[in-house]
Amino acid sequence: MALEVMARAREPIPLDVAFRVEAGELLALVGHSGSGKTTILRSIAGLWRPDRARVTVGGTSWLDTSIGVNLPPHRRRVGIVFQNYALFPHMTAARNVIAAMDIPDRVEATRLLDLVNLHGLADRKPAQLSGGQQQRVAVARALARRPQALLLDEPFSAVDRATRERLHAEIIALRAHLSMPVVLVTHDVNEAQLLADRMVVIEKGQMIGSGTTAEVMADPDALRAMGVRELAALLPATLAEQLPDGLSRLEVATGSLFLPTVDAAPGTRVRVRIMAHEVILARTRPEGLSAQNILEGRVARIVPGAGPGVIVHVAVGRDEIVARITRRAAEQLSLQPGDSVHAILKTMSVARDHVARARLHPPGTAPSMP
Repeated sequence: MALEVMARAREPIPLDVAFRVEAGELLALVGHSGSGKTTILRSIAGLWRPDRARVTVGGTSWLDTSIGVNLPPHRRRVGIVFQNYALFPHMTAARNVIAAMDIPDRVEATRLLDLVNLHGLADRKPAQLSGGQQQRVAVARALARRPQALLLDEPFSAVDRATRERLHAEIIALRAHLSMPVVLVTHDVNEAQLLADRMVVIEKGQMIGSGTTAEVMADPDALRAMGVRELAALLPATLAEQLPDGLSRLEVATGSLFLPTVDAAPGTRVRVRIMAHEVILARTRPEGLSAQNILEGRVARIVPGAGPGVIVHVAVGRDEIVARITRRAAEQLSLQPGDSVHAILKTMSVARDHVARARLHPPGTAPSMP
């Protein structure tokens, strides 16, 4: 039961988009604030009508301006998780979920709360729940409508990083139980890469790029619109020496990095941007001269993505780098937090513009990370 969307409008912003989301698929609408992402979501939900639009689910029209169809929100079987959760403060978690049901069912409400890992918290009111728990109640309430499409409007922006990562993992696990199209609105490119099967990049109401996460992250126009290059980490280093073969040797916490010549004097402290897709992980140190950049580290945490990739955070001394590896590679390595691992980076994969001067710091202190 696919969701198909076409929307064109002149106000409140120029809008011209068209996309399709298959059943069980998560599509991320990515763009800066004011790009039109939430306006598109509101069009799907029936909270706003563009000048020209068509929204169908499984071939059934919710909106079609060409023939005068425009079902009100309550007749569209859509579940929405808002940025601020929009829970009823005077109701318990269970009552919030029941309020979204056609036929009140306490047993079903409890089942949905258990599904989002809120076992035993059904009788607590929102003020008695953490931000992450409130977000889970909002998801359970959205599912209580038995939706044909699920819309997530920046649902993780109000919680801290640690809670956000736990919620990401829970959404990924929850998707195994979902058979409807899911549309996620986010400005966080890393979040989109982690959770989405496909991405649509929106800029000023226009589609700049669309496709799988890999296709979008390889599209220069889409990257420009999102203001990023790729998932990356910054690693503090010190320029140790200039080598005669056009390379510079940099010292980091657990070894050396060999990069194309860095225009700086030995002793200069720098930050090296290491792109996640350029990092290869291995259990044992590889032999041979082809892989000169080999850093020893430990697995800090592993974040499984809903798409083809897995994100592995590797602690290198007191700092971290990030690796994006395939699911197959993750299964072969069978890594767990705390495991020793070797991070391999080809010399020429780090360009000169990936090295920046660090801010000045007292001797013996590491550069701060932006």
